[in-house]
Amino acid sequence: MEIVVIPVTPFAQNCSLIWDASTMKGAFVDPGGETEKLIATASKHNVEIEKVILTHGHLDHVGGTVAIAAHYEVPVIGPHVGDKFWLDALMQQSQMFGFPPAQPFTPQTWLNGNDTITLGSLTLEVLHCPGHTPGHVALVERSSNKVIVGDIIFAGSIGRTDFPQGNHQQLIDSITQKIMVLPGDMTIYPGHGPTTTVAKEKASNPYVSGRFG
Repeated sequence: MEIVVIPVTPFAQNCSLIWDASTMKGAFVDPGGETEKLIATASKHNVEIEKVILTHGHLDHVGGTVAIAAHYEVPVIGPHVGDKFWLDALMQQSQMFGFPPAQPFTPQTWLNGNDTITLGSLTLEVLHCPGHTPGHVALVERSSNKVIVGDIIFAGSIGRTDFPQGNHQQLIDSITQKIMVLPGDMTIYPGHGPTTTVAKEKASNPYVSGRFG
């Protein structure tokens, strides 16, 4: 799986342009905004966008979804239905964070744990990882040894759990039971900040090592 990380929105949210190099079929994961920038990046890499995939329902991750899906005439996949209340409240989220108004929408497909998403010859495995939000998912691509985790875990930190229906213990359980059991050399692509690896976070992330939380 090829991947280009494109920071968007005032929150520097990492939108991921992903694609299968053998077919050039691709997707945007978490198109939070700045849609012209995203479209230009896909054109630059000659990627044929087939779908939009969402890890969770927070505005900085989904704000550009409707525009991108309409531009390419593609379906929206995910997150888990547990985040429906976040997508339904996009207008309120816009006001809360001072973002341009974002219209509520409903994905064509909700995701569950153990689902798979096909992209060209690639298969993305879906992990349901509640805690930051109840419907948060991660996307594992085994052949390239990569996982896109949204706001579950970051380099040296973890997602916030002080938003509605956040749950700190659930998040820790998701990280330890779903993410930290992946191969140590697997590259983690978080929703904010730099990439890291499973082994690095096992060794140094204070929330994972037990020093915090």
